[in-house]
Amino acid sequence: MATSLQLCRFYTHSDLNFGENLAGGFAFRRRKPVSVKCRSADEPPADSLSFGSDFDAKKFRHDLMRSENYNRRGFGLKEETLEFMNQAYTSEIIETLKENGNEYTWGNVTVKLAMAYGFCWGVEQAVRIAFEARKQFPEEKIWITNEIIHNPTVNKVWNTVEKHKKGDYTSIIHGKYSHEETVATASFAGKYVVVKNMKEAIYVCDYILGGELNGSSSTKEEFLEKFKSAVSKGFDPDRDLVKCGIANQTTMLKGETEEIGKLAHMTMMRKYGVENVNQHFISFNTICDATQKRQDAMYKLVDEKLDLMLVVGGWNSSNTSHLQEIAEDFGIPSYWVDTEKRIGPGNKIAYKLMHGELVEKENWLPEGPITMGVTSGASTPDKLVRSIRTSRTIV
Repeated sequence: MATSLQLCRFYTHSDLNFGENLAGGFAFRRRKPVSVKCRSADEPPADSLSFGSDFDAKKFRHDLMRSENYNRRGFGLKEETLEFMNQAYTSEIIETLKENGNEYTWGNVTVKLAMAYGFCWGVEQAVRIAFEARKQFPEEKIWITNEIIHNPTVNKVWNTVEKHKKGDYTSIIHGKYSHEETVATASFAGKYVVVKNMKEAIYVCDYILGGELNGSSSTKEEFLEKFKSAVSKGFDPDRDLVKCGIANQTTMLKGETEEIGKLAHMTMMRKYGVENVNQHFISFNTICDATQKRQDAMYKLVDEKLDLMLVVGGWNSSNTSHLQEIAEDFGIPSYWVDTEKRIGPGNKIAYKLMHGELVEKENWLPEGPITMGVTSGASTPDKLVRSIRTSRTIV
């Protein structure tokens, strides 16, 4: 029997007290109240911002990012903050794996670590600035309005949907309509429909072609009912699916986004002819580079001989869910856990599948010796991966 595995508790230094959890980024309370004014020099001041139909999202972002309350570079405390983060989040076990070609054997368990895993640059930057903010304002109340390491940077994506808007293209956004990043991306689009997978993309393309793909077409009412929470206000599929562009939540599965793009491209060629496709379809690659690297590393890992895969990361993390999806697609027993509470005692595990189903399993570790693959999502610190250990041999 393989040595029993367990997760050790990981603390997030709540003693630093970043404040109450609300929804979207972080801000700090100053002794003197100040207001953010998002207006051009020739506009009169206003008591509040209006988000009507003439709202200019690009100008709002431009003004906000240049306001005195916006800080994206930190407070000159980078070195000492990075030193603290190295102590708080790195792991000697991960270092051992990296020093040995990302593979090491403890007792009868061989661990293979994906070549790209864990914290991406954007996540590291967000965490660092948050710690700097606490150091800069040690006595002030600070609010984190959402999980600062849940989303990667999305500015390339916003520019893409703005190009769709200017060209009067409807954005077909590959993503989860309630995900914070997709909500933000949709807010910069003009017209949009959000599809979460290839099945929904086929439904949209089939509607464009009048049922040629599946042999029967849905009505406009059926279409709007299906996507009632995932389309822009006043969306009319007969009018708004004549010109389309592809964008995506940057943490979606790269291969699926590419397939959706190809399907939409072929649909427009079939509908309007090859010679006219450029007037009806536009596409940009908006997959986050860090997400792509982690997915590529996962594809390499699952090509090796593995007995099982352990995916570590938050259950609300989109990029982590797609790492689990890759393992499942290759038929490898794979366990996606978010904390140490999910494993043991008695060789039991509670884990999630790629689409979020919670599964409990007994005797999840097979007879040893075993070879286990390990990877983690872009917002998972090394120390959490390090807490995967055997009670006998990994300390």
